[in-house]
Amino acid sequence: MNLTSENQFISETNGYSLSIKREDLLHPTVSGNKFRKLKYNLIQAREDGFETLLTFGGAYSNHIAATAAAGQLEGFKTIGVIRGEELGVNLAKTLESNPTLAFAYESGMKFHFISRQEYREKDEVRFRESITKTFNNPFIIPEGGTNELAIKGCEEILTDNDTDFDYICCPIGTAGTISGIINSLKPHQKVLGFPALKGGWVADEVRKYAKNEQWEIIADYHFGGYAKVNGDLVSFINEFHAEHKVLLDPIYTGKMLYGISELMKGGYFRENSRILAVHTGGLQGIAGMNIQLAKKGLPLIH
Repeated sequence: MNLTSENQFISETNGYSLSIKREDLLHPTVSGNKFRKLKYNLIQAREDGFETLLTFGGAYSNHIAATAAAGQLEGFKTIGVIRGEELGVNLAKTLESNPTLAFAYESGMKFHFISRQEYREKDEVRFRESITKTFNNPFIIPEGGTNELAIKGCEEILTDNDTDFDYICCPIGTAGTISGIINSLKPHQKVLGFPALKGGWVADEVRKYAKNEQWEIIADYHFGGYAKVNGDLVSFINEFHAEHKVLLDPIYTGKMLYGISELMKGGYFRENSRILAVHTGGLQGIAGMNIQLAKKGLPLIH
């Protein structure tokens, strides 16, 4: 199934034109880049005769929620290996306070909670052999969904309708989405990647998959790291929603659009540039983030 998303014009500022590619509207539960990443993985799993999908993630992972939903839609059993063994001590209590895991559970996903130390070893051969034996040879999808099949899916995000844009902006988690976009660029285009995490590892990950050098990492807008949010970002997200009727998630697209706004103010882009920001979805995570914001006494995302 090949789906294309519409581009929504947002604004023209300082001679720059900004539009958003509404990948978040591809599907109600498997939206944005998760739809793209899972598409060919599920096709491969079915062709190879697998009945069960197994993947990895944190307690509020968009990927966990999307894999559970996609598995249910396509007739696969799903298993989520979740970071944090304490979450499994009282599953009912965890589900009451965690909208992401509650959604995945309601979508039929079974959970396997492990310690953070074990989770750091999840890609090692010993761990993979153990998990494969324990769960009777499932089809394993990596954390965040990034692999060669995911890259192939993300190469379908841009279409011939996007050739007029000079800059394509994309948030970065595990670097799969941006790599697919880079591989489908036209010669005159450049990708700007906005990491949600701290650290210089991002560029190395992109280089594993990218087939050209038409990209740059903008590492100044992670707000302290993954899942780190402050009042300024929440205010930006709420104001953007009020003005443009587009809801942004606080982990990825909110930080990216905040960064784009700052770059536009600062004159980063060439004069008369046309900018396209890819909305990668992730809106399911807002409910969980609001719980955390309320605990800290910060304003909530509307």
